[in-house]
Amino acid sequence: MKFRFSVLCSAGLSLAASVSAQDLVVRIGHVAPTSGGIAHLGKDNELGARLAIEELNAKGVQIGGRKARFELLAEDDAADPKQGTAAAQKLVDAKVNGVIGHMNSGTTIPASRIYSDAGIPQISPSATNPKYTRQGFKTAFRVVADDVQLGGTLGRYAVKTMQAQTIAIIDDRTAYGQGVADEFEKGAKAAGAKIVGREFTNDKATDFSAILTGLKAKNPDLIFFGGMDAVAGPMLRQMKQLGMTAKLVGGDGICSGELPKLAAGSLADGQVVCAEAGGVEGGQKAGLDAFKQKFRAKYNQDVQVYSPYVYDAVNLMAAAMVKAGSAEPAKYLPELARTDYPGVTGRIGFDAKGDIRNGALTLFTYKGGAREQISVVR
Repeated sequence: MKFRFSVLCSAGLSLAASVSAQDLVVRIGHVAPTSGGIAHLGKDNELGARLAIEELNAKGVQIGGRKARFELLAEDDAADPKQGTAAAQKLVDAKVNGVIGHMNSGTTIPASRIYSDAGIPQISPSATNPKYTRQGFKTAFRVVADDVQLGGTLGRYAVKTMQAQTIAIIDDRTAYGQGVADEFEKGAKAAGAKIVGREFTNDKATDFSAILTGLKAKNPDLIFFGGMDAVAGPMLRQMKQLGMTAKLVGGDGICSGELPKLAAGSLADGQVVCAEAGGVEGGQKAGLDAFKQKFRAKYNQDVQVYSPYVYDAVNLMAAAMVKAGSAEPAKYLPELARTDYPGVTGRIGFDAKGDIRNGALTLFTYKGGAREQISVVR
C-alpha cells in the first residue's frame, strides 16, 4: 500500500507539473533605440513595456481558459532603419505574438512590411509619420496622433497664438523630422506666416553654426526644428552663443524631460514650445498621474515621453487576446482593430487605417528646467 501511495503521489506531482507546463506563453516584442544619442527615450519606452508585462503576469491573466505567461523580447534598433528591419526579422523568426514599436518613424515604416508579411500585429507608441498607416497593412496601428495633426496644429499655433510672422525651418532629414517639418510648414503658411528659410541637418549632428548664422541674418521670429532632443539641445546652446532670441518650436521628438540637460543651461524660460502627440485632460488626467508616480517609484526616474503609451499598447494588445480567447495573431487581430480600451493615456480606438481616433496633442513649454503643460488640443 505504501508503494502504491508513493506511486500515486509521484503521479500527482507529475500531473501538477504538466498543468503548470500548460501555461500559455505569450511573447511580446518591443523595439526602440536603446543605444545611441536618443537611448534615453528608447529605454523609457522599454521600461513602460516591462512594467505592463510584469503587471499582466501578476494578475494571472487567462486567455482561452489557460493562464498566460507573458514574456518581453526587447530589441535595440539604434534608430537605424537597417538595424530596425533586422530586429523585426529577428522577432518574426522568434514567432512573437505581437510587437510594440518601433519608436521612430524611420524604423517603424520599413519594419511594418516585415510584420505585415508575417501577419503579426504591430502597435507603435510614438511613430507619427502618416505613411506608416497608409500602406494598407492591416497589422499596423498607432496610439498617438500623426504628423498631419501634430505639425499642422503647431504651425497654426505658432502663427495665431505665438504671433510669429517670419519663420525658419530646420529638419534632420529623417522620416519623422522631415515629415513633421513639412506638415508644420503647411500649417504655418495657411495661417499667414512667411517662411524665410528651410534648412536641414542630420540626426547625429552637433555643429549648427553655419545654418544658424545664415538664419540669424534673416531675423526669424521663430525657428521650427523637426528632429529629436539630442540634436535640439546643442542647437539651443549655439543659438544662445550667437545671441539669437527666436523661440524654438518642435514636435514630440524634442519634447522630453531630458531637453534642459541636453541644452546645458541654455534653455530660457518659455523659449521652447513643443507638442506631445497625445494627451488627457479632466478626470482622465488622474490615471496618467498615477502611472507616472508608479513609474517613478519603480524605476527611480521620471517618464521621458512615451512610456505611458507603450504601457497602454501592451495592455490593449493583451486585452484583445483575452477577448478573442487566443494569442494567435490571426485570431486576435480583428479584436485589436475594433478595440475600445480605457488606457492611462485616454480612451483608445482605431480607425480603418489603424490610426487612433480623436487623437489629442499636449502643448508644453519649459520653465525652471522642467516641462510645463500649456494645453491639450484636438
